[in-house]
Order: sequence, then C-alpha cells, then structure tokens
Amino acid sequence: MVLDPARLPTLILASQSPRRAQLLERLGLPFQTRPAHLDEEASNYLAPEALAHALALHKAQAVWRSGEWVVAADTVVALNGVLLGKPVSVAENRVFLKRLSGQTHTVFTGLALILPEGRAVALVDAAQVRFRRLEDWEIEWYASSGEGLDKAGGYGVQERGMVLVDRIEGDFYTVMGLPVRRLWQLLAEEGYFSGGKGGAA
Repeated sequence: MVLDPARLPTLILASQSPRRAQLLERLGLPFQTRPAHLDEEASNYLAPEALAHALALHKAQAVWRSGEWVVAADTVVALNGVLLGKPVSVAENRVFLKRLSGQTHTVFTGLALILPEGRAVALVDAAQVRFRRLEDWEIEWYASSGEGLDKAGGYGVQERGMVLVDRIEGDFYTVMGLPVRRLWQLLAEEGYFSGGKGGAA
C-alpha cells in the first residue's frame, strides 16, 4: 500500500487546541477543526482515567456527522488521585505549581475516534511526569507568564513548562495532549488508510 494523503478522508478534530492541531499537521493528515463546547465540570465526579475517557468520547459524539471520521482528545492531570484542572487565575496556577514541585503526577489523555458509520472507539493513555523541586521565583515566573492558564495541571510541557519537568515515563505526546502513536495505530486498525471503509489496513 502506498499512502497518499490527498486521497485520505478529512479528519474532523473536535478540539480548539492549537497543540493538537499542530500534531495532526506534523503527521500530514487532512483535517479540519470543529470544537465541541461541553461543560467539562459536569463529569468531575469521575475518577481521573474515567474522566479522560468520557470527555474525549463526549467531545467526539458532540460534533460527529454521518459519514465523517472524528477525532477527539481530552487531558486530565492527577496528583495522588486528586484532579488538577485548568487554573482559573495566576494565583491558582501558583498553587498548582507548588503542589507539583518535586512530585510525580499522572497525565491521562483520552482519545476517541468515531467512524463514518457512527461506531466509536475510545482509549486512555497515561504517562508519569516528575517535576523538579521548583524555587519560588521559578513558580512566580511561570505562573505570571499566563502559559498554564488554559492547560490541565497548569503547565505546558512543550513550551516554557519544559524547564519544570525532571523526567517523563510514557509518551511525551500523551502529556502534550494527543497520543499520536495510539491515534495512528487506531486509524490503521479501523481502515482509515485503506480507503476508510472499516477493517484493518
């Protein structure tokens, strides 16, 4: 099989995240964005892994139309089982960073794919992230930058937040917000690369 991106179905990315769009662009897959607008707080009673799974699936379902391939992802950060969402202020971002400093937390990214006939497949990929022990001035520097305000856990590993992290066990792109290896494999398994009619490529 020769892969010709020009002949692939256009993926619908149910996200407004520039990071997820950037990753799809790097893969060279045709896509367009169609953000899903959901009340993410309504599902916060779930355990972190279940929450990531549910949010990704709900986002994909919210934008799917018959005949389309829809991809959605959602990232959840948990420290000792406690959720750290998106900080609503610089002050809350400082609190998050103080809690993460010197600790290992888990990043769960849910990934959902809906096929043209409406069948949905969803999974969760997890990675362990260890933060350095941060100095107070580093916490202030990062929180004041505003970079973490739209990100689960209050930091972005692919931007200035790269200096906060000591090590990652697992897929870097899961921490970034889209486990591209798992997505690629899922698309192949569901026949996307072989004409988009279902079945293995």
